[in-house]
Amino acid sequence: MAIAPPDNGTPPDPAQPRTGFDRYFEISARGSTMSREVRGGLATFFTMAYIVVLNPLILGGAVDGDGKKLSIPALAAATALVAGLMTMLMGVVGRFPMALAAGLGVNALVAYEIAPEMTWADAMGLVVIEGVIISVLVLTGLRTAVFRSVPTQLKTAIGVGIGLFLTIIGLVDAGFVRRVPDVANTTVPVGLGINGKIVSWPMLVFVVGLLLTLVLVVRRVRGAILIGILASTVLAIIVEAVANVGPSFVDGKPNPKGWSLNVPELPKQIVDVPDLSLLGNFNVLDSWSRAGWLVPLMFVFTLLITDFFDTMGTMVAIGQEGDMLDERGTPPRAKEILLVDSIAAAAGGAASVSSNTSYIESAAGVGEGARTGVANLVTGALFLLAMFLAPLSVVVPFEAASTALVVVGFLMMTAVRTIDWTDYEIAIPAFLTITFMPFTYSISNGIGAGIISYVVLKLAKGKAREIHPLLYGVAALFVLYFLRGPIESAVL
Repeated sequence: MAIAPPDNGTPPDPAQPRTGFDRYFEISARGSTMSREVRGGLATFFTMAYIVVLNPLILGGAVDGDGKKLSIPALAAATALVAGLMTMLMGVVGRFPMALAAGLGVNALVAYEIAPEMTWADAMGLVVIEGVIISVLVLTGLRTAVFRSVPTQLKTAIGVGIGLFLTIIGLVDAGFVRRVPDVANTTVPVGLGINGKIVSWPMLVFVVGLLLTLVLVVRRVRGAILIGILASTVLAIIVEAVANVGPSFVDGKPNPKGWSLNVPELPKQIVDVPDLSLLGNFNVLDSWSRAGWLVPLMFVFTLLITDFFDTMGTMVAIGQEGDMLDERGTPPRAKEILLVDSIAAAAGGAASVSSNTSYIESAAGVGEGARTGVANLVTGALFLLAMFLAPLSVVVPFEAASTALVVVGFLMMTAVRTIDWTDYEIAIPAFLTITFMPFTYSISNGIGAGIISYVVLKLAKGKAREIHPLLYGVAALFVLYFLRGPIESAVL
């Protein structure tokens, strides 16, 4: 569901003469315009630019089996480089408005579970192996076939679940929703702000920015999401200049009233030379001899399942948001989209920044009007600039960018009306898919719960023939995925 119509108020006429650039990216054919694509690309970048800061903090804060750390400046430069190149590759090959960068969750797995068992080069080598395996699955058609075997209404549920997932990400990143301290007689896991109150300047900036964006959306203002982000950032810079709020951690001590990650202040230095020394620092063989064959195998399996299904859910959600899915719930050029995503996984490992994957924050750009790969060219170019303009890329705080995630979460939630809630055989799997994503903070967990329950319920009703044969295998893999903890404990 787009926020605004095309710039002239009506879809462009496909019969009108178009440039080769327009024909290749299908700008007019998809009812878009260059201005909408540029706005969408900008909105996507601003909602996910945090990864240039956050990925280095996660990877750089861990040590490998030899006690070594990765350079944070080098991680920042490589994170921006790979995100820029892979996002542009998705735009040119997939022609789909879905940006890529180092995957959150996967990077934590690499940093705190895989690397301590081996060297950083070995750990990144496993990421490369996983990316190559997924690429092979795409080229053989298996990954696309698995995607098409999922029932259409379950795909819709995936999009809705991701909408709620985006919403909770935005609320948590902004500090509006926080974990309740573990004290006696406390059974509520999360709550509003600090002790149930909005008592900090960053939270107030988020609330004001969110209300402004919602007003712009309701009034059908073009560029509503982008305007909301920029206006919130300006407000945040003014607040920081006046109140001197500071970061959420000061000298290692928590500052609950501080900015979540980026402190919104104009940088003293704008241009910086990127450190690309981590490129190519990977090894695909030594991990197997150092940690044994079973440990690397389990890690590769976990990475594979996470990347395999996270991207499927993301591309469905983005296609659904932009009304770009066919009658089977499949976006255009699905094979090319999945191939680029697979290549990005290997590229992230080769650059020592962990697996790169599709970002659901791209939905912010789609909500702003993006429908083609042109938006990716804008987002990718900004990531490449971020290598040199790293100080500027951290001016936008979470509290400003998160407003877009909440608004887009609402837009994606509206598709829930197309699910037949009277048919329990699909409604229950859809419900589990939708709820598991935000409550377990994982797209893959939601997809797994939905597919397993769908297969079980169909078998219980004696309708085995209605289940696509591939779904049996997928359900079995997800059972192994959910049981990997006990399996690892039993065999390792």
